[in-house]
Amino acid sequence: MKLSALVCARNDEARLADCLRRLEFCDEIVVVADRCTDRSQDIARQFGARVIDGIFPLESQRKAAGVAACRGDWVLEIEVDEHVSGALAYEVRATIHGRPGGDWFNLPVHNYVGATLVRHGWGAGLGDVAAPRLYRRALKRWTARRIQPVVSLGGRFAGALETPLLRHADADVGHMMTRLHQQTLLRAQDLADANQPGTLIGDLLNAVVRFGRCYLWRQGLREGEIGFVISMMAGLDAVLSGLRAREILKARALAAQAAPAQPVRIGRTG
Repeated sequence: MKLSALVCARNDEARLADCLRRLEFCDEIVVVADRCTDRSQDIARQFGARVIDGIFPLESQRKAAGVAACRGDWVLEIEVDEHVSGALAYEVRATIHGRPGGDWFNLPVHNYVGATLVRHGWGAGLGDVAAPRLYRRALKRWTARRIQPVVSLGGRFAGALETPLLRHADADVGHMMTRLHQQTLLRAQDLADANQPGTLIGDLLNAVVRFGRCYLWRQGLREGEIGFVISMMAGLDAVLSGLRAREILKARALAAQAAPAQPVRIGRTG
């Protein structure tokens, strides 16, 4: 059984090497370099990775291009801010060689804010506690979105691994807020493209539901003030995304009104 590691990068030279050196247990590494203007491609090639260089405005496009380039029987999908420990590397290899009873596995994810492990309360794309990251090639599909596309998987669910991925997405709460700003802009563009900007009332109701889900059901309250902040940001994601989507649609409407009218050409007869 051959194993491909898939990593998507966008100007990630500062953390790409740390991610890739932990993937050398794989039979190949595929790096999708999306509009990179830094040294990401060079760093990837230093680790023997095959680099898919291109312009991929949608996250779904990046993922699909990467999977299409993989040659392994199995794909291990890793984000550039995630680390694979030696224990997880061993478990992954043992899993795919041990006649698995299915076609895809969930991997647990441990999310760190700085050096602090935050186990509870994650939602709204800020963090996942588990995700389907190990799967047979060609079984995973993504809807066409700029951020957090909906995933569909063919085949049979084979279970969950025990050893977690280690995700270091945020150095502190300030960095998390910057990430929230970036993801609400991308989500707003998706909503505007679908002409589904929503309403303020609907967004506020969604925000309350999200906060309650993260703080109570997902037990963010167990994390103290950081759990409260994460739950608040999950709610803000709904409000800010809707507000920015409505702004985008208004700007597009004004631009369409300001565009000069095209001259009407009247054909000659006779």
